[in-house]
Amino acid sequence: MTRTERSPWQITWSVWHAMFMREVLARTMQNRFAWFWMLAEPIAYVVIMVWVRELVGRTRFVIGADFVPWLIVGLAPFFLFREGVTRSLGAVRANHGLFAYRQVKPVDPVLIRNVLEGLLKTVVFVILLAGGGLLGYELYPDDVLGVLNGWLGLWMLGLGGGLIVSVGATLYESVDMSVRLSMLPMFLLSGVILPHHMLPHGVQQVLLYNPVLHGVESVRLAFFEGYRSLSGIDASYLWLWNLVLLALGLALHIRFALLLKAQ
Repeated sequence: MTRTERSPWQITWSVWHAMFMREVLARTMQNRFAWFWMLAEPIAYVVIMVWVRELVGRTRFVIGADFVPWLIVGLAPFFLFREGVTRSLGAVRANHGLFAYRQVKPVDPVLIRNVLEGLLKTVVFVILLAGGGLLGYELYPDDVLGVLNGWLGLWMLGLGGGLIVSVGATLYESVDMSVRLSMLPMFLLSGVILPHHMLPHGVQQVLLYNPVLHGVESVRLAFFEGYRSLSGIDASYLWLWNLVLLALGLALHIRFALLLKAQ
């Protein structure tokens, strides 16, 4: 019997499927508390910020949305972006042994990790929305397609950033720590826990250069009818960044493919 040759797409799909199952087991079964920590982090942020709000006398920080739903809808998209970037940092090194197979490229583990993180964070987001709904909060999106557009845009932004930093962190170990440290100021500058409309107008205009802010606020604007955000929020600005980062990230992986395999 003659063996039928597989097409390049079939080979690539087989590689991705095998790597995806490997990442699923490593991500969800590495310890018995893996799922707990995925839910505990956003819940802890919500509890802390609600407590802070109580201390300052329940000041109405947000116009057009309740504080707790506003917070949940901002935290989940940011964590989607953050995990896409930080999980990509060690993706190439962690799968170095697989590069002995010529079908496996350094870009593959980065893509697979981002797909997995996107799926996991989507499940966590749905669980948080359902949990908030059971507690009596209004957590039903006003514009489902708008929410999906912002959610997918931030996932793509994390993927584009992940492709870039995965090359840098593999070639230079110092990049890993620098990227992780940058996530805290990014968290604060993206309007996740405190609305930026309270800041001076000049500061607001500078913050609008941050594409993560556009993604987070786009999700909120689609989620809450009547929500008032910064003037100038535009989802197309986020997608423009996505195109640039994805093109640059893929170009870097093509340029340094042999060097990444040798690390």
